[in-house]
Amino acid sequence: MAETIETDVAIIGAGPVGLFAVFELGMLQLTSVLIDALLEVGGQCAALYPEKPIYDIPAHPAIEASELVARLERQIAPFRAPRLLGRRVTGLTGVAGDFELTTDAGDTIRAKAVIVAAGVGAFGPNRPPLDGLPAYEASGAVQYYVRRREALRGQRVVIAGGGDSAVDWALALKDIARVAVVHRRAKFRAAPESAAQLDAAAARGEIEMIIPYQLHALHGEAGRLDAVEVATLQGETRRLPADVLLPFFGLSMDLGPIAGWGLALERHHVVIDPATCQTSLPGVFAIGDVVTYAGKLKLILQGFSEAAMAAQAIFGVVHPGQALHFEYSTTKGVPGL
Repeated sequence: MAETIETDVAIIGAGPVGLFAVFELGMLQLTSVLIDALLEVGGQCAALYPEKPIYDIPAHPAIEASELVARLERQIAPFRAPRLLGRRVTGLTGVAGDFELTTDAGDTIRAKAVIVAAGVGAFGPNRPPLDGLPAYEASGAVQYYVRRREALRGQRVVIAGGGDSAVDWALALKDIARVAVVHRRAKFRAAPESAAQLDAAAARGEIEMIIPYQLHALHGEAGRLDAVEVATLQGETRRLPADVLLPFFGLSMDLGPIAGWGLALERHHVVIDPATCQTSLPGVFAIGDVVTYAGKLKLILQGFSEAAMAAQAIFGVVHPGQALHFEYSTTKGVPGL
């Protein structure tokens, strides 16, 4: 059902950084609404690796992605921000202090400022060019995201790719599944420590390394996978017994209609002023992995910092001419809205 919402700030993207923006805005007594193309909050953390531990969140030596999202939801609960999920923003009109956004569900959002926290945009996996792939995707024999590690217990799992996702999941699954890793070369693009752990696990016989090979074909019936065929660049082939194929070839990034708003872009990322997180369009701010500037790090904790800076700058857009008297949360508490 289409909705009409009036708010101080429209936040496009409900990943961890978008969720934390609700908190930072709420602490300044600014209202907000969350809009996301996914049907649940959490962005990539919820959709791609809910059980994967994250190690660089302050005060958490390790925290699963799903738990981080759950804790952020509890943190923003007092601010009661509406959520428009399963919607993509299709239009933006107006000027700073008086924007109108529309969604593909027919919603209308009137906001004084906008925060783009879209991560990598509307994302999807880069699929391998294999015959019959849709049937195996439909049955779950080919998966691009591991939602539940335990679901792969006892399975013959072939992992294809040479980046962090491929290496991390090979290490995470080696104790519960029979794992083979397919890569076209011996060198991996993963974190050096993880790559070293993979080599050590392979030396112990815990993981089978299929190098230098690449995916060539899938074999099975009615969506049930029996084997993954791989080939060298010289055309030599072999078949790997398999119940599940996990191809980790990265994500395709699509900013969608946002790319047509006239924002300054650099390699599909939004250029911002790092002091305020404002884009080239006054009143529109951007935070998180979608942005670029000198010194930008694609870390959740830096996105959290950007959310705080954007909130401070947005206060002046929502309340022009009104001085902001910054107070620490330890003395201010959590205000009600």
